[in-house]
Amino acid sequence: MAGKVLRRAAKAAAAGFLHYSGVRKAMAAYRRSQSGGRRILIVSYHRVVSDFTGELQRSIPGLLISQETFRRHLEEANAAGFELASIGDAVDVMAGRRTAKKDLFVVTFDDGYRDVYRYAYPVLKQMGVPAITYLPTAFINTDKRFNHDRLFHLLRCVQERKFRPDYDTMPGPSVQLLGPILTGRKTASAALDDFIGEHPTRVLTGIIDSLEQQLGGGADLVPEQGDVMNWDEVRQMARDGFEFGAHTLGHTVLTLEPTEVVEKEIVESKQTIEREVGVQVKDFAYCNGWYSDEMIRVLKDNGFRSGVTTEDLPNRVGGDPFALKRKVMWENFSLGMMGDYSSTLTVCQFDDCFGVLGMSHPVLGHRPHILSPMNTSNVLVEELDAALAKATPVDVVDVTAPVIASDPLVAQGTAGAQVVVAPNVALASEAAQPEELQ
Repeated sequence: MAGKVLRRAAKAAAAGFLHYSGVRKAMAAYRRSQSGGRRILIVSYHRVVSDFTGELQRSIPGLLISQETFRRHLEEANAAGFELASIGDAVDVMAGRRTAKKDLFVVTFDDGYRDVYRYAYPVLKQMGVPAITYLPTAFINTDKRFNHDRLFHLLRCVQERKFRPDYDTMPGPSVQLLGPILTGRKTASAALDDFIGEHPTRVLTGIIDSLEQQLGGGADLVPEQGDVMNWDEVRQMARDGFEFGAHTLGHTVLTLEPTEVVEKEIVESKQTIEREVGVQVKDFAYCNGWYSDEMIRVLKDNGFRSGVTTEDLPNRVGGDPFALKRKVMWENFSLGMMGDYSSTLTVCQFDDCFGVLGMSHPVLGHRPHILSPMNTSNVLVEELDAALAKATPVDVVDVTAPVIASDPLVAQGTAGAQVVVAPNVALASEAAQPEELQ
């Protein structure tokens, strides 16, 4: 806990210096020049909740942001000089079809959680901010929960009960997922993020079914939270001008699926939204942010204009609209020295100050198609059994790790200003996917 507070304090102090010294604006100018004259910042959210602290106790942390912090993000972006724009505006500026007078700030939501309808939609409507929500259509109008939410909930149940899974009756890769969690080497959400990128949906559902059976079944094994919108709610938002894009049928990581599955998940998700809502669907979000050349081909062949990743990198004028970069945001990206909201930290995030300093480590999303993932686990069941005897629930809130900021890149972007960071000061890194799933 003390280490987390110190890292937060150091980072907040650095943000304050960058902001009040004017270096932040110089960094923004540097990013602007890198991007071809205009920055196109696309931000990604998942769940906007009324009680962040309460929800944190039962949900994947990196998916959450409070309604108040979300509102302040929009206010900060506007005050920082961004134009709050649509995804279509961003694509047009990148393609040279439109000239932007300001840098663009585009709001996106993945997964269609009902929290977005309850808590984000009223804020967006009141402030007149456009946004797009990417829908995994097989979940809309159902009471189903996403595999990542179900697995996260089951993993917490396993931890809390100090339960020892019987791996002999589970899919082979199960030990890869549970091993790092139950031995304390990874948090549940970090392990899930890695695992989902390596294994197809059928493996995830197999693990879910096995764990539910071993834990005795019951309604308490299905998470109460994480419900999704229904079509009436989607249609109401659409009538108010909000856009919707496709996000597969079943929230499927398509780099792990054959071409026929890729085509079905993309085309039918698009067709379902168009049929139910009466709008043309032009935009797509890659599940987990991972994409391939084959997926891009299918998008182009079926009339899409864009695909968004979760690569935390600058979008460049003239860049590929099917590999749009996004900054994934959640509550803790705006927490200051005392754990309260920090305006200076938030605008430093938007201006990618920590990226210029070399303190962030974007995860690239472009992947080859992998149809038969190899089980590369070196975790032994015997090691797990020994560790489980003393296992306790893992703290899933602290998702940052200390790094040393010493990158000379900042000198190029500050027009003579100097940033001096003592070599013994550790600042928290910003990963592209901070313990969350797309």
